[in-house]
Amino acid sequence: MNKQRENGRWPYEDIVDLPHHVSTRRSPMPMEKRAAQFAPFAALTGYNDAVTEAARLTDDRVELTEEAMGELDRKVREAMAEDREIRIVYYVPDDRKAGGAYHDATGRIQKVRGGEIVMERGERIPLRNIIEIV
Repeated sequence: MNKQRENGRWPYEDIVDLPHHVSTRRSPMPMEKRAAQFAPFAALTGYNDAVTEAARLTDDRVELTEEAMGELDRKVREAMAEDREIRIVYYVPDDRKAGGAYHDATGRIQKVRGGEIVMERGERIPLRNIIEIV
């Protein structure tokens, strides 16, 4: 605030140029402790947990058409016949809330049994959750 008094003087003009006071009784506060007084605190308890939970990758499951499912079946059969490595993108539902996440698995198909694909590394992927095969 740059207010002038009526007599033309600035407020606190009489003390502005005085030297800084240093106590003779107490030692100065260490810089670490001085900085700690400005450290952040959790004003809203639980807020960080709520943000973390909301930020988890969740999506709705994509439903495939009959034509797309036929195409996936053809790709699985070809990959098994040629014994080649493929990449499968599949949906994993979330156990704790609605939605889920998309994962991918790369490798060779060991077998198809019981409505799921078993990969050579032991991953089991339900056929109904497969979105894409590359």
